[in-house]
Amino acid sequence: MTLSTPTRTALEAAGLDPAAVEDLARRTVAEDLAGGVDVTSVATVPADQRGTALFVPRAAGVVSGVPVAMAVLDVVGDVALAPTPDGRAVQPGEVVLSATGAVRDLLTAERSALNLLCHLSGVATLTRRWVDAVEGTGARVRDTRKTTPGLRALEKAAVRAGGGVNHRMGLSDAALVKDNHVVAAGGVAAAFRAVRAAFPGVPVEVECDTVAQVREVLDAGADLVLLDNMGEDDLRASVALCRARGVLTEASGGLSLDVARAVALTGVDYLAVGALTHSAPVLDLGVDLRTS
Repeated sequence: MTLSTPTRTALEAAGLDPAAVEDLARRTVAEDLAGGVDVTSVATVPADQRGTALFVPRAAGVVSGVPVAMAVLDVVGDVALAPTPDGRAVQPGEVVLSATGAVRDLLTAERSALNLLCHLSGVATLTRRWVDAVEGTGARVRDTRKTTPGLRALEKAAVRAGGGVNHRMGLSDAALVKDNHVVAAGGVAAAFRAVRAAFPGVPVEVECDTVAQVREVLDAGADLVLLDNMGEDDLRASVALCRARGVLTEASGGLSLDVARAVALTGVDYLAVGALTHSAPVLDLGVDLRTS
């Protein structure tokens, strides 16, 4: 089976590549089947039995990954799908996706679809908590490259569904000069100048640990300054210096929901939160089957 038109449309609306998601869906199902068949469903379910699988949350949260779950169902069988949009706040028992087709197909696809849907909804739910924590401060919550290998595009889409914004997608679309680059280049300003000279059209963000480093990279011409593991007083001082030059700032390191608002109130433009993707607990969802 190939992806249905509704699934392709939903994936594109989420900013995802349908071909890449279809490939992931096929690999996910193949991993579950391990070269065989769903022995339990084949043994217990008549081949001609049809039904409807209702994907419902068991806890409140923000749903994400519905188009991805649709792709899994598509590659398993001919299924009629009725989805809810990603980014919607949901309560326990609400139906986020309805799938009607052969019961064997629905049960074969169930766990693969749920694994992705639960994980991505967990990312969106945690992101929304961070976004709510800094509401009204002007700061935005941004993800990092601390993503699950192979799932970056999906996890970053889940961050967007939760109200966050994306940092760079990879190593080539923007430069981020970190401490090890500084060591290798012989200084923070030297590292910045090296990147600017080699890739003049690429945005360059520079990590700084001290206010003195901030002054140095501002003089060098940085586009954005990452303020790493700074206390609130140093954050405020660094933000003031950067704003005077029209340079954006991003706080990182040691951030938690408990301190998110206080950090945002220092005036930083972004909070970089790796936990959005590397530590988000899943949103518990399950499937309720109705047979006909």
